[in-house]
Amino acid sequence: MEPQTPQGTNDLARLNAQVADYEQKLADAATLVAHVRHEINNPLAALLGQAQLLLREELSERSRKRAETIESQAKRIQEIVGELREIQLPAAAVNRQT
Repeated sequence: MEPQTPQGTNDLARLNAQVADYEQKLADAATLVAHVRHEINNPLAALLGQAQLLLREELSERSRKRAETIESQAKRIQEIVGELREIQLPAAAVNRQT
């Protein structure tokens, strides 16, 4: 193995600094995703719960369809928020390694 030249050492240091910067950005993104998930989940749980309670009541067909639409769209958002967890976890793992 050849000894590193000063230029090679500088290149390696620059690359290491870039990697550290990207790791920090990834960790920051994971934190943001966790915050967004939390902020969406709380009102979403209330919305979904209220729609489900409404569906237990006597409703006109038109009102029932509207409540079902609210419930199904809330469940759709819940799935999307769940997918954010998959994005969040790898970044959190990187953050723990540093």
